[in-house]
Amino acid sequence: MSIVAQKSASIIPTGTWTIDPVWSALGFEIKKIGLAVIKGRALDFEGTIRGGDAPSIEGKAAVSSITTFDETRDAHLQSPDFFDAERYPELRFESTRVEARGNQLIVDGELTIKGVATPVELRGHYEGAGTDPLGNERIALELSGTIDRTDFGLDWNAPVPGGGLLLPNEVVLTASFAAVRAA
Repeated sequence: MSIVAQKSASIIPTGTWTIDPVWSALGFEIKKIGLAVIKGRALDFEGTIRGGDAPSIEGKAAVSSITTFDETRDAHLQSPDFFDAERYPELRFESTRVEARGNQLIVDGELTIKGVATPVELRGHYEGAGTDPLGNERIALELSGTIDRTDFGLDWNAPVPGGGLLLPNEVVLTASFAAVRAA
């Protein structure tokens, strides 16, 4: 069954909304050798969206849950070369400003990876509100943004034959959030 939703360009409805990880996705994309897009996801994450006059978004993800669906690559991502999961077990995000500009949602915030907090801007849309088949009030947001991974100490790279490097610095972050009204 699907949600019956009403599309709106308005800012997030008043209330506190808990991000539902079953209905949501938190991901990233990076281009290897400038050719193949590698996609990954955080499978264990949680967060809260607050609506009304002072909207905000905050959340965290377990680094150990990050997967690209390749065991060897995932083990490398967990190592000190990348996320150093043992020392830095979670990623965190906290918005500093959420506003609607026309039909676009602009979310400024601070992303923390490996203990390094850096400002980021995410753009997207408030997709609407609706009631699911069990009677739960839900909202949905779609957000994305680009970060420079080296700003967070994710510096590992490798040269490739013919010149250049295996990985670019730019990583695209994606968030597709469905949240349920908190009790």
